[in-house]
Amino acid sequence: MAHTITLVDDDQNITTSVSMALKAEGFDVSVYNDGREGLEGIQNSQPDLAILDIKMPNMDGIELIQELRKEFHFPIIFLTSKDDEIDEIVGLRMGADDYITKPFSQRLLMERIRVLLRRKMLSEGKEITDDINIITRGHLKLDEAKHTCTWKNDPINLTVSEYLLLKTLVEHPGHIKSRDQLIDIAYGHSVYVDDRTIDSHIKRVRRKFRESDQEFNHIETVYGIGYKYKDTL
Repeated sequence: MAHTITLVDDDQNITTSVSMALKAEGFDVSVYNDGREGLEGIQNSQPDLAILDIKMPNMDGIELIQELRKEFHFPIIFLTSKDDEIDEIVGLRMGADDYITKPFSQRLLMERIRVLLRRKMLSEGKEITDDINIITRGHLKLDEAKHTCTWKNDPINLTVSEYLLLKTLVEHPGHIKSRDQLIDIAYGHSVYVDDRTIDSHIKRVRRKFRESDQEFNHIETVYGIGYKYKDTL
């Protein structure tokens, strides 16, 4: 049975292109053009995952997720513009599972959708046949099958993009990754975002680790170049 996805966005160019791409990947898709319509549609037929724009008429994405989280716990991805960092933070605190910045790579969106659906299936106790690959660096553990992260056995709740960036640094500890390389990992080759976007991601990853361990300092800035993960035994 195909997974069901609800897309709520007032930009018809986005809803048309994304819904076509989702259907081509085998998903069942419902589309709504404002937040109020999206809320009513989701209440009538709960999807497996929802993709929400932040800025919409009648009810914006922040209001919509507040209403949805009163009843539902399915994964939610926010679509934001590159100037909406405050809205991104509020959205994540309200219960969004990930966000993606416009313009975005549809290939990357599909990857993030599949990761979140896999997490949902695991939380429901459903079996997934992927081979488990666990990356361990000192106190850090990344579970590739579940896309989960722990530090000193404490779970660190990362978005998909944050997970991908951290994984890239952790796979080659001590090696410097430029901002351009990290942009390609998080957004794909076809999408332009500026360096500040990567800096914001790294800042949020560090903050999440330090909420668990105030002494965490393993993600190092190499000024003028990029970032590296501190080499550990």
